[in-house]
Amino acid sequence: MTTLTAPAGKTQTLASAFLAAAMAATVGTALGFQHIGGYLPCKLCLEQRLPYYIGVPVMLLALVAALMKLPGVVTRILLLAGGLLMIWGLGLAVYHAGVEWAFWPGPADCGVGFAPAEGNNLLDQLNAVVPPSCDVAAGRFLGLSFAGWNVIASAILATIALKAAFTAPRQN
Repeated sequence: MTTLTAPAGKTQTLASAFLAAAMAATVGTALGFQHIGGYLPCKLCLEQRLPYYIGVPVMLLALVAALMKLPGVVTRILLLAGGLLMIWGLGLAVYHAGVEWAFWPGPADCGVGFAPAEGNNLLDQLNAVVPPSCDVAAGRFLGLSFAGWNVIASAILATIALKAAFTAPRQN
C-alpha cells in the first residue's frame, strides 16, 4: 500500500481528536467569557471565532475518517484544512491584537453605534447595546488580551494540524 491509500496512522487519529477538543475548548472559553463573564465581544472578536466554528466539525470528520480506516489521504486533507483554518484564525488574531496595541487602524465600523434617546420596548433596548470598540482590549491576562491569547492558541493548533497532515502514517 502506498502512503496515501494506507489508513491514517496513530498520529493523525490522536491529532484529530486533540484538535477537535482543543478547538471546541478555545471557542467555548470565548463563549463562556461572553455569556457567563459578561464580556461583550467586538466585531473582530466575533470574526476570530469563525475558524473554530468551522474547524471543530472538520476535525471531527478527520477523526471519523481515521477511525473508519478510510484512505489516509482523506484524514490528512482534513487535517490540512484544519491547519489552514487555524492559520486564518492566526491572521485574524494578529490583526486584532495589532489594532488593540494601535499598530494599525481597525475597521471603521467597529464599535460604532448610537443608542436611542428613549425607549421602553425590547427592540429599543437591543438597539441601545453598543458593542465595544475593537481597539480597546476587554482585559489582559499576563499582558495579553483575548486576541493575544488567540494568537498563541491558533499558532499551536495550526502547527499540530499541519505536522499531523504532513506526517506519513506508519506501516505496521
